[in-house]
Amino acid sequence: MAHAKTNLPPILVVDDEPNMRDSLRAILRDENYDVETAESAEQALGYLDQGKREYFVVITDGRLGGTLTGYDLLRRISRDWANLPVIFITAYATPKLAVEAIQAGAVDYLSKPFQPEELLHAVERCHERYHLIRENTELRTRTSQVYDVGHIVGDNPKMAELRQLIRTVGPSDANVLILGESGTGKEIIAGALHLLSKRKSRNYIRINCAAIPEALLESELFGHEKGAFTGALRLKRGRVEEADGGSIFLDEIGDMSRPLQAKLLRFLEDGSFTRVGGNEELQVDVRIIAATNRDIVKAIRENEFREDLFHRLNVMQFRPTPLRDRGTDILILAKHFLKMHCYAQGRPLLGLTPEAERALLAHKWPGNVRELRNVIERAVILESGPVVRAASLPDFEVEGRLRQSDKAPEILADQSFEDAVSEFEKRIITQALEQNHQNVNRAAEQLKMTRHALRYRMQRLNLLHAGDGEAASENA
Repeated sequence: MAHAKTNLPPILVVDDEPNMRDSLRAILRDENYDVETAESAEQALGYLDQGKREYFVVITDGRLGGTLTGYDLLRRISRDWANLPVIFITAYATPKLAVEAIQAGAVDYLSKPFQPEELLHAVERCHERYHLIRENTELRTRTSQVYDVGHIVGDNPKMAELRQLIRTVGPSDANVLILGESGTGKEIIAGALHLLSKRKSRNYIRINCAAIPEALLESELFGHEKGAFTGALRLKRGRVEEADGGSIFLDEIGDMSRPLQAKLLRFLEDGSFTRVGGNEELQVDVRIIAATNRDIVKAIRENEFREDLFHRLNVMQFRPTPLRDRGTDILILAKHFLKMHCYAQGRPLLGLTPEAERALLAHKWPGNVRELRNVIERAVILESGPVVRAASLPDFEVEGRLRQSDKAPEILADQSFEDAVSEFEKRIITQALEQNHQNVNRAAEQLKMTRHALRYRMQRLNLLHAGDGEAASENA
């Protein structure tokens, strides 16, 4: 068992009886644990305050000589060293005292006399807990590299301004609203803001409001009580509770229903909320970072997004620039993704031919950086030579049509008038559906027609597919 304790910090034993300190130290050292001792709570706090040594667990008696008791020490450790577990020992064991000790933060409670095996079992659980926390910290470190502000690549002056704004706003506790097209890096901005804040060691929770059914989103966000609705078999803590002390990223917040927007507005005022089906008011300390790819002004004017919620979120605003407006950043990003995907696939670094560079610069990138990353990954898979040729890039015919909806229709030489009108009608309806996130009702309202008339035209133009009837009803 000795090998399992390699690089493990010592245990701090706190007891005012020398014989008990010696006995505990002997039991623990026989199991190859490193042990330090203190004869009072004051001495133990002195060790902790100095911060010269890390401890993976504190074992303390409930009654100590000195001004402070073991309960005082337990409460102080719970407050100032939240990740340091405490095993509580007492000769005056009662259920009431056990409850008090656990409520004060003890991870385990032993009553004298106890068997050495009981103590070692409790310490072993703290040993496992210590390694889990270390692994979690290392995982956070690896994850944080994804959101490093340095990963916002580009020489365009607007990108330099964006990086500087992130560094300025990150350390604050201000709410943030990120407005921009899909694929422009809103999630990277949100993650970088969290990592630059004092909350970086706490949880960073991400919720895509468009990916969770409206009926479940409130429960996901704020939790629910047992029996709150059919299927609520047990109490569920919400994501805001998991994010307590940290940050929560609400992506696609423009798709949140107005009733839930009202509850979020109340939550933003002081961090208070109630679980679904509950009456108890809870409170957490969470920083909100929200993002949407919708035209937020249009959504407010059409009464789909609350203006007061917009102002509450919009303390600091970020608007990442679309890729088509970033000039030669397209090639800088392309080479960045080439390096990334070549490394991932174990290939030598590929270059770009002049023809490939011209093709990349000519495309309008409706999917922005995300689309470019996918295009480069595809090229690395397809290209067998030392450079990426234009032939290894997509022809962008489908992608290009995503930005053609506002142009006059092009009539082909062999195309009839009816076919040209149908093609133009299809573009208009497709654009309206995309702008309204495939919501048939909203698209119909935008086009100033009834839902029935729109679905009839969609069916005539083969824009309805199997299952679309059900999807349209859900979006209605």
